[in-house]
Amino acid sequence: MYAKFKSLARTIIPNKLLFQNEEFFRFFHGIWYSGNTYQCNICNHKISTFLKVFGKKQQCPFCGSLARSRRLYHVLEEEVGLSGTVLDFSPPRCLYRKLKKNKAIEYYSTDYENEFLADYRYDITDIPIADNFFDRIICYHVLEHIHDDHKAMTELYRVLKPGGTLLIQTPFKDGEIYEDSSITTTEERLKHFGQEDHVRIYSVAGLVARLKKSGFSTVETRNYATNDIFSKKHGFEISETIIMVSK
Repeated sequence: MYAKFKSLARTIIPNKLLFQNEEFFRFFHGIWYSGNTYQCNICNHKISTFLKVFGKKQQCPFCGSLARSRRLYHVLEEEVGLSGTVLDFSPPRCLYRKLKKNKAIEYYSTDYENEFLADYRYDITDIPIADNFFDRIICYHVLEHIHDDHKAMTELYRVLKPGGTLLIQTPFKDGEIYEDSSITTTEERLKHFGQEDHVRIYSVAGLVARLKKSGFSTVETRNYATNDIFSKKHGFEISETIIMVSK
């Protein structure tokens, strides 16, 4: 039902208008899923079920949040803290709207390719911001798209305040980082890296090593492997890895 609704909406409504009024359109869709079994911690709506995307039931029918976004927001609120200046690369629309309304932070949202809702278009390898500026940086599913990831990491190090926190997530594999600069076509990248615009697949150990080489003093791997009532209620991933970095 959701797929048909989404397809119909995109057919008759321009994307820009759809994104700007997404909360309004989603509300009338979401009321069909109202209930008390689950609750989205981003929009706070109580629902009977999460919608199935990517073969899993993980999308909130009201705000469109995915499981990784809900976990991220929980980590930001409960473990890291939302305060000061926050830089967010290519934010999901649900988090963009949530964080932009947060008066406790100065929120800088950016998307270089102009595919997401964002207020800036920073090149992650050349960020036009002064040194030691941001208290928090969110870099979720970005680095696997960047050819010169070392330059990107050194820029993240430069603009992060001493004592600040950088949260990183990418797809991961076991073993070593897999990358090959000769793989350039969308078909080959899909085959080798799992997505048409990815240029590598990180391993956790490999990414940690590159971050340390870029200057970060503390690189911590947070493995969330929970199946408790709280996690189920909010639709978190049972198994998820977040790299938490400080300067």
